[in-house]
Amino acid sequence: MRITFLGTGTSHGVPMIGCDCSTCRSADPRDSRLRPSIFVETGVARVLVDAGPDLRAQALRHGLSRVDAILFTHGHADHILGIDDVRRFNALMRAPMPCFGDAATLDDIRRMFSYVFDPATPKGGGLPLLDLRLVEGALTVGDLAVTPVPLDHGARPILGYRFGRFAYLTDCNRIPEASWPLLDGLDLLVLDALRIRPHPTHFSLDEAVAAAARIGARRTFFTHMCHDLQHAPTDARLPPGMALAYDGLVLQLP
Repeated sequence: MRITFLGTGTSHGVPMIGCDCSTCRSADPRDSRLRPSIFVETGVARVLVDAGPDLRAQALRHGLSRVDAILFTHGHADHILGIDDVRRFNALMRAPMPCFGDAATLDDIRRMFSYVFDPATPKGGGLPLLDLRLVEGALTVGDLAVTPVPLDHGARPILGYRFGRFAYLTDCNRIPEASWPLLDGLDLLVLDALRIRPHPTHFSLDEAVAAAARIGARRTFFTHMCHDLQHAPTDARLPPGMALAYDGLVLQLP
């Protein structure tokens, strides 16, 4: 399994518009963060997790020409606004795109992209072809087994995903008790860590470190980071086995 971090930033991205803080002005490329997404590849499957507004740039940067399915964590703008760019993958794959999500997320997609599902919409400009599929339990894409992991993003229930001994948990500030057993025995964990200060819908860095310690994965990388977390100084003070992810990071699992 190969995991590519397409984006590790928060909804604003880093640098943030109109900001001249040291992170936003940093020359370290690891401090430049597009909206959050990963690309998971096996010998058979190519799976995108979330399709944010930077999808086109991310696909060009990493040479993505095939996506077998998109797994959506939830329906906020920084996770679904790249859906129009699915048109190009439709053309390359010559098929509708399977799009997996919980009921609230699929409703968000239908509402925010209502023109896609409206039979009266003129077809001349091209429409993404979306095969919306409700996540009700474990699923498989090619040879990739996927286990949904329920999370809390403030008051909104969302989904993380486990792929074998790897789990991706973004945009959360609480892991429900029933979800902890789904995270046993991980080699690799990717977990939300927005900033230093507490936040009502995201783990702070200290909260993420505590959650990661309880999960006990062999390696943990943090994602969905705002400009409060400058890469080098923040990374240097993390516990052993934990690190900040960054755009373009590629990890391999057997």
